[in-house]
Amino acid sequence: MIYTQISFKISPDTQENREILVAMLSELPFESFDETPEFVLGYIPGESANLEEINLVTSLLPFSVFTENEMIPDQNWNEVWEKNYFKPLLIGNRCLVRAPFHTEYEPAEFELVIEPKMAFGTGNHETTTLVAEQILEMDLTGKTVLDMGCGTGILGMLASMKGAKSVTAIDIDTWSFESTVENARLNNIFNLETKLGDARLLGDELYEIIFANIHKNVILTDLPVYESVLQSGGKLYLSGFYTQDMPDVKAKAESLGLIETGFQEKNNWVVYSFEKP
Repeated sequence: MIYTQISFKISPDTQENREILVAMLSELPFESFDETPEFVLGYIPGESANLEEINLVTSLLPFSVFTENEMIPDQNWNEVWEKNYFKPLLIGNRCLVRAPFHTEYEPAEFELVIEPKMAFGTGNHETTTLVAEQILEMDLTGKTVLDMGCGTGILGMLASMKGAKSVTAIDIDTWSFESTVENARLNNIFNLETKLGDARLLGDELYEIIFANIHKNVILTDLPVYESVLQSGGKLYLSGFYTQDMPDVKAKAESLGLIETGFQEKNNWVVYSFEKP
């Protein structure tokens, strides 16, 4: 997939201002964000982005933001990640996430081998780690699981390794869909079905556990669908947003009759859990 990369240079450049910027930009169709010492980088699928809309948002911020945009052609993201980003990662001291090209790592109770691509979910982001840590503490034996916004498939594959009877993994991004299919095969996971699309793919099937690690606005829009396919007594784990977004998410979830059961936070990112009575 082709992406448009928007580079944001902030003045004054502080971690708090970076978090405020990303929180505001999350209302726009950015698929993911990254940071360098000099810039905050945002990625929008496609060959162009609505710069007027982006500049309107940044003009409302209490600090200066300079933007540049650049089209990133479709390329071998495995090579990009190998050279620049992806290192073996141990989650919760129990789950190792690594790539096939990694040769030096300590063995772990669970091991996920992924071919990294331009997909959200190499495990390094706080939200992926937070949800994975929740999965490590669950008994998923015989459970039916839905993984919305599956990225590279880490959460769905870990759920399978934790004993889930079946896993449905859905993502709107073609790279993510193909990556999850490839990674499930690479890890010899055969009870994971991958689908390309969004919540409109969900129908009459019911799930005992749902993970939705997506964008706040997508979660708020799709929560009624998640509630409709969540089995009574089932658990819903929401992530992909900040702690300051929790009141909005809670209000929407409780309006649907879901009951808050707890949350975990890391660097202002959160995983928020609910139960269906």
